[in-house]
Amino acid sequence: MKQRILAATLALAAASSPAMAEDSVFVGHLVDYTGPTSFVSKFYGPGVRDAVDYINSTGGIDGTKIEMETIDYAYKVPQAIANYKKWKSKGMIALQGWGTGDTEALISFVAKDQVPVWSASYSGHLTDPTGKNPKTKKPAPYNFFYGPSYTDACRALVQWAAGDAKEKGIANPKFVHTGDNHPYPNAPKEGCAEYATELGLEVLPPVVVPLGPGDFKAQCLTIKESGANYAYVGNLGGSVISLLKSCNTVGADVTYMGNVWAGDYLTIEAAEAKDYVFPTATPFWDAAADGMALVYKIAHDSGFSKDAKPTHHYIRGVCSAYYMKEAMEWAKANGGLTGENIKKGMYVNQNWTPKGLEGVCLPSSWSPEDHRGSTVVSINKGSFEDGAVNIERIAEMTLPRRDDWVGY
Repeated sequence: MKQRILAATLALAAASSPAMAEDSVFVGHLVDYTGPTSFVSKFYGPGVRDAVDYINSTGGIDGTKIEMETIDYAYKVPQAIANYKKWKSKGMIALQGWGTGDTEALISFVAKDQVPVWSASYSGHLTDPTGKNPKTKKPAPYNFFYGPSYTDACRALVQWAAGDAKEKGIANPKFVHTGDNHPYPNAPKEGCAEYATELGLEVLPPVVVPLGPGDFKAQCLTIKESGANYAYVGNLGGSVISLLKSCNTVGADVTYMGNVWAGDYLTIEAAEAKDYVFPTATPFWDAAADGMALVYKIAHDSGFSKDAKPTHHYIRGVCSAYYMKEAMEWAKANGGLTGENIKKGMYVNQNWTPKGLEGVCLPSSWSPEDHRGSTVVSINKGSFEDGAVNIERIAEMTLPRRDDWVGY
């Protein structure tokens, strides 16, 4: 009898051991709800959070729950690094990240610590896991993100612009980059300008526009006087709204092309924009795609109002969480839930869409040599007319996976 009691006690102790039972794993989650990018983070962040809550409510990672701590770091790089170090001491095995400045600052940390990151920064600098491209800032073997990079999205926009200029009979189309002197707007500047030149566009000197809202008539006059036909908009939220309104005031007749965070129905409505071009990597909220049923379920179970309509940035957050989920499932079945195994799980499937999100998350492929998950870019045109926002898809570009484009 004593032997049976001792055996039962040992079995119970083993089952309660995190190493044996893996009852939960810890994941950090950085958001910006009070800083300069809160205009979009307030949708993307809940998309990640709500998806993880739903994953936990439906069994977690084959029985293992994701313990996630969400921190508003207000877009401050030092605060992001401090939180990373705190989380690492708590045994963090993965990170759902946010901004470009902090994500790039953490590249060496996460590589050394083997902590895979799914960021909301789509900087091309994060796509070279080996450092094979001499233009890569540093190898980023543990960095992933869902959707095309900022640079590839900008390349798709200038490819569209070249065709649009030809249709309109613009003999020598001119392209200008606008945005703050900051890692996020700057990330695609060099690579996109090179491709614009390849396509025959004249690349003008960039125009610096602050990341916060303001009176940008001076910048708009510079754009107008430069003769630019197409302007890349590298900022987001209030800054973009201010820029479009200011440029309309001074009569700058330019086609504005936003980055992936600069285009949504709220921006178009607030700016009263017309023919505003921007890329996307998911459907919009009211799309008929099969996988939207799961997105609606995730939002509903989180307490989201049925009448609420988040921007499509929420949906990208859901996709990010679900790619992490399925990589974790593979890792658990193939050696355990470690950062290194989770990273390997990102390489197992090709043209991969998480289960239940068909038609929502683009089929994506990552490899140990190339972390460009997708190079497919949907291009949309939005206008605010008669008190309503109208958005239509006008093109879909599939960019080549050129070796000289990996890493920037």
